[in-house]
Amino acid sequence: MSVERIFLDNAATSWPKPESVYLAMDRYQREIGAAAGRGGHVEAIAAREIVESARRAVANWIGVRDPRHLAFALNGTDALNMAIHGVLAEGGHVVTTVVEHNSVLRPLAFLEDAGRVVVSRVPCNAAGVIDPADIRRALRTDTKLVVMSHASNVTGAIQPAAEVGEILSNHAALFLLDAAQTIGEMPLNVEQLQVDLLAAPGHKGLLGPLGTGLLYIRPALAERLPSFRQGGTGSHSERDRQPEELPDKYESGNLNVPGIAGLGAGVRWLKEQGIDSIRSRGIELTQRLLSGLSAIDGLKIYGPETAEERVAVVSVTLKGYDPQELANMLDAAFRVQPRAGLHCAPQMHRALGTVAGGGTVRFSMGPLNTDHDIETAVTAMTEIATQTPVR
Repeated sequence: MSVERIFLDNAATSWPKPESVYLAMDRYQREIGAAAGRGGHVEAIAAREIVESARRAVANWIGVRDPRHLAFALNGTDALNMAIHGVLAEGGHVVTTVVEHNSVLRPLAFLEDAGRVVVSRVPCNAAGVIDPADIRRALRTDTKLVVMSHASNVTGAIQPAAEVGEILSNHAALFLLDAAQTIGEMPLNVEQLQVDLLAAPGHKGLLGPLGTGLLYIRPALAERLPSFRQGGTGSHSERDRQPEELPDKYESGNLNVPGIAGLGAGVRWLKEQGIDSIRSRGIELTQRLLSGLSAIDGLKIYGPETAEERVAVVSVTLKGYDPQELANMLDAAFRVQPRAGLHCAPQMHRALGTVAGGGTVRFSMGPLNTDHDIETAVTAMTEIATQTPVR
């Protein structure tokens, strides 16, 4: 039995972080400690450079030519809300999918309940993948926004975002991509995907700390997208109106500079490894897990058959076991830590038929997981499966 903590919940947040992330945050807190853009002393200037350096690093990572069009947010959910409420400030028709996280579902439901938007939700297949043709069929002349996940946080299924972007290149609707599960895990370029808006957290694939997020705004869209919140920006303080300049337009209040310091360090670490190496390693770990779990009697794996069709996420159920009880057993007896439940994606679970059973147990890997971690998880699941089920 292993006593080492084996964290396999990277789809929720990455852990551990590279050592450089911890050092960057500690250095800011101990040596700088000033607000960014609020003052002209040496440390305030240093804080501002930390923010702008991180902004440049993230922008470069996802193919954003002008870093000013990348705004920092409180988290991925905040970035999605900035985009959704901004685009739909005056209402309209929206197309989304059953694959989405509650970070998309709930803002849209809120606007729908208020009678401000009409929402069309396209289905997925048995592997959890949508058909771009369904997006095309759902479009209307008054469609303002198409919002979808780049990959499912339940099945790991990579969605055909590039194909949807191509469809929308000939339509007036804007394209918002939720890259929570793909940024930092696989190659991602906003221009190649033809997205208008891209929202993501900083604490998952980018390896930054909690409390960080980002929103990319296509240059031609900046004038049309209103600010989600207003307040101090450290610029144009003589005015009582929100600045229109980017990124200040979308960054009211003091930024999370220690978090952004860690985020910048995380992205620089990823750059040193190389995205091709990161992706290759993710596929390797995922295939190892799929192969090991598939040999267990009574276990069902959800999502695409191959690791290449997924990000490093594998959801399962085991006959006779409640997902939460199974996850608790894995942690208590083996210190293997997946996540159990609906994973804030209820419509995805309805499509998979897993709601009544309490969802799934989800294993999700990061770049710092090892072969030993996967072997231990498979051994633990195999041992549990050979026991008398708890129900």
